[in-house]
Amino acid sequence: MAHEVAEGQPERGPVVVLVGPPGAGKSTIGRVLAERLGTTYRDTDADIEAAQGRAISDIFVEDGEPYFRELERAAVRAALAEHPGVLSLGGGSIMDEGTREALLGRPVVFLDVGLSTAVHRVGLDAPRPLLAVNPRQRWRELMERRRPLYTQVARAVVATDDRTPQDVADQVLDVLELRKV
Repeated sequence: MAHEVAEGQPERGPVVVLVGPPGAGKSTIGRVLAERLGTTYRDTDADIEAAQGRAISDIFVEDGEPYFRELERAAVRAALAEHPGVLSLGGGSIMDEGTREALLGRPVVFLDVGLSTAVHRVGLDAPRPLLAVNPRQRWRELMERRRPLYTQVARAVVATDDRTPQDVADQVLDVLELRKV
């Protein structure tokens, strides 16, 4: 296991970590899961925006993607160390090898979604920096690179197409064996 735990001590960190592309439903499903588990919800993209006092799209434009990825690495590490609830990671966070290593052995679920559903959910005019030009083609290209990495870090893959957030949350609880009896 990537992080050792003293005998009798509970493993520290999130009870669930959600990864996936824009439009997969990480934020919505994360909030449902947190409510069901009686815990808190945290999103690393929101952490970055709060710390920087500006939107991620502005960080991309003003400082560039490499700077944003540095902020993202730090936000993910902090959240994995500090947050005991449900955690959603930004869609591109798994591109970082250190982040993938930090996720090993954790309760990670890849929320998978098809292009048409993602486009419907995200919208073509949403402020997503990496999807600004030709969003459908860019989303496909991103997923070609990211899908194997999402799968690599995930304990389970849950499809979100044509499903309610409640149905997806139920499946996440089942696959991680977190359902309260």
